[in-house]
Amino acid sequence: MNAEIPQRNRSPHGWWVATYLERAAWDDEPAPVDDTRCLVWENTLLIRAGDREAAYAKALAYGRGKGNGFADAEDGRHGRWVFEGLSRLLPVYDELRDGAELMWTEYRGQPYAALRAKLRLKHELEAFDDLSGGDPPTPS
Repeated sequence: MNAEIPQRNRSPHGWWVATYLERAAWDDEPAPVDDTRCLVWENTLLIRAGDREAAYAKALAYGRGKGNGFADAEDGRHGRWVFEGLSRLLPVYDELRDGAELMWTEYRGQPYAALRAKLRLKHELEAFDDLSGGDPPTPS
């Protein structure tokens, strides 16, 4: 089977990066429609698997297994995280070590201004943002 799979879709060291999306669903709100605004978390996982099929299955299992409930301490509302699906599954080409490349994205025909717009100063990087209210909801 590996002979049919392009090299770019194989992980030489058995590691994969999977990204899944989940949304916050309040128990007292109706099911969303296309224009419903929701709180969405994009979660990225490191997965150990021998091939892309196994990585895919594990990524789905991890994503589906994360549907924990939460509560709003201020108003007592309850909700849960709903797994919506995978958005990325990429092989890791490097051995895991300090500085190993985990993910990449190719942008073709990008205007230089668009490239520059993606860049952030140190204080704008998530790891240095200590002021935003991005703390996870309190588990119920």
